[in-house]
Amino acid sequence: MRRCWLLVSIFAAPAQAMAQATGPATPTPPVATLSLSEALQQAHNNNPLYLQRLNNAATARWSVRNAYGQLLPSAQVSGGMDYTGAGRANFGQGFTQQTSAVVGSNWNAGFSWQLDGARLVAPKESKANQRATESEISSEESNLKFSITTQYLTSLQATAQVAVARQQVERNQNFLDLANAKYRVGQGTLIEVRQAEVQKAQSDVALLRNLQAESEAKLELFRRIGVAPPIEITEIALSDSFPVSQPAFDLNQLLETAKEQNPGLKALEDRRKAASVGVTSAKTAFLPSLSARAGWGGFTQRQTDENLLLRQSLGGAQGAAANCFTNDSIRVGAGLGSALPPGADCNSTSGLNATGTALTPQTRSAILDQNNVGLFDFDKQPFGASLTVSLPIFTGFGRSLRLQQARELEQDAEESVRAQAIQVRTDVHSRYLALATNYKAIAVQASSRDAARDQLRLAQDRYRLGSGTALEVSDAQNAVQRAEGDYVNAIYDYHKSLAALEAAVGRPLRQ
Repeated sequence: MRRCWLLVSIFAAPAQAMAQATGPATPTPPVATLSLSEALQQAHNNNPLYLQRLNNAATARWSVRNAYGQLLPSAQVSGGMDYTGAGRANFGQGFTQQTSAVVGSNWNAGFSWQLDGARLVAPKESKANQRATESEISSEESNLKFSITTQYLTSLQATAQVAVARQQVERNQNFLDLANAKYRVGQGTLIEVRQAEVQKAQSDVALLRNLQAESEAKLELFRRIGVAPPIEITEIALSDSFPVSQPAFDLNQLLETAKEQNPGLKALEDRRKAASVGVTSAKTAFLPSLSARAGWGGFTQRQTDENLLLRQSLGGAQGAAANCFTNDSIRVGAGLGSALPPGADCNSTSGLNATGTALTPQTRSAILDQNNVGLFDFDKQPFGASLTVSLPIFTGFGRSLRLQQARELEQDAEESVRAQAIQVRTDVHSRYLALATNYKAIAVQASSRDAARDQLRLAQDRYRLGSGTALEVSDAQNAVQRAEGDYVNAIYDYHKSLAALEAAVGRPLRQ
């Protein structure tokens, strides 16, 4: 429950002016108040549309960090294990070889670095997009402020209309009491009593409808804030009041201020600047790029069938000994002499025993020791590095297409800025005229209200003295209700037009 932002205040007693009203005319004393500043603060914290826009700020900040990070080398580390089952390896042309199951592991570590025009321009482009995102958030904040302020005024207007309706109920009740009194002393007719009863019933219904409109206006205000009412809507009163003062604004100054400070226009201008940087980024695709890589690695490999390994090693050693005998015989026959060391023969140099039918114990032990490796007894691979410079010659017009698309985005953004500038200028001018008109309308409606009240007073006096009719009183009461309602509407039309002018200009105008 978000009640902490409601300024709770218990009213001492309902207004004495409403004491005679019954049924729907009895007001519910409010137990909490809400100011415009509190409503705006809560809207900043809870309005879903504004929070959605606000979420874009974090992404924009990380985009800038990522753009700078792309200028630095990237590092990769990997490791893994592998297994190959036993079977027969086929080398083609009928040559096959029995193989043992093999268990191995490996690791690799390296750095890579790439530099091209797009990466060099990326930080500038990301910063431009970040500024555009922040401007769009400011524009959404301005729209939210205007929406909350307008609905707050609408709720106050509905509350004022309820007061007008209550006053009309009170007048009709007095009229009904007077008609009954005159009828009891024989100075009035039953028709006048029934007419007064109809008037009273109609004013009761009008009050009910105004109460409904007031509750709906407050509910809409809380919807725009983004929260549910913490208590009954009839128990919440709006505490702010807005004075009426004669507008003294200079139109040309307002137009210049709006050109510089209107949030929507600034957001589109920043988006246009970001699109312009995008064109520069697209042009860099025609420039060469540079890339560099460096890495280290290691691996292990162990055959699980040691007997098969020894048999294959024996076969290899016997083949080497046979080649040795052949080559040595050729050398001796040619008179070149033996290439073997003194006291050595081909069997011993190939790791075979004297008969050449088996491996020597030393050779067997060396082969088994070499095969007996753990998963982390890596054989290191040599360090490797590469440096590459590339310049695409033809890419199927892909670079030209991207450049044209970037230019179209820039041109579209420029037209959007121009259209918004015209719209802002039109809005400021029209709302400036509306403000002046609504201010003058207040004086006209005040005179009309005073005249209607004077008409009602005269009609009531004539009816009490017996020289007037109930119809005159009824018409005068209806005229007063319309005049008072029109006066309330004129007041809040002025405040709403001032809020609209502030939204168009982009800054507060109230003193």
